[in-house]
Amino acid sequence: MMSNKKSLEFIKNITNIITKSTGFEKTMEKIQITDGGEGKCTAIFKVAPEHLNRGGFLHGGFTATIVDMVTTYALMTKPCPPGVSVDLHVTYLKAAKEGDDIIVSAKTLRAGKKLAFLECVLQKNDGTVIAKGNQTKFIDQ
Repeated sequence: MMSNKKSLEFIKNITNIITKSTGFEKTMEKIQITDGGEGKCTAIFKVAPEHLNRGGFLHGGFTATIVDMVTTYALMTKPCPPGVSVDLHVTYLKAAKEGDDIIVSAKTLRAGKKLAFLECVLQKNDGTVIAKGNQTKFIDQ
């Protein structure tokens, strides 16, 4: 990833964006960005009650939000504008429950002049993959 100083600056900048948001990005306030740079971003979170569906498992909509946001943060490390979503796809593989620690790893596969292609994996601490996601973003560089 980035040099330690650049990574720390990135983490601080993204954390400020989340904490100062009065909009939808506020949903990310319990997600901790832990690293980022060179088209990648890593985050962690503990599944909390507000992240659960009625069945008591990590909500699919929240999972999709994480894929959308963390891949966008990865893209922003290029540096590249955050762009707008053209396509978002999430494959749900296993359930996560309250208290589970989740690691989110996102990377930029390719960023051209108009489109960027990103991917993301969410997994438990033991390596169990709970979801995979892909996003295509329109960017205007």
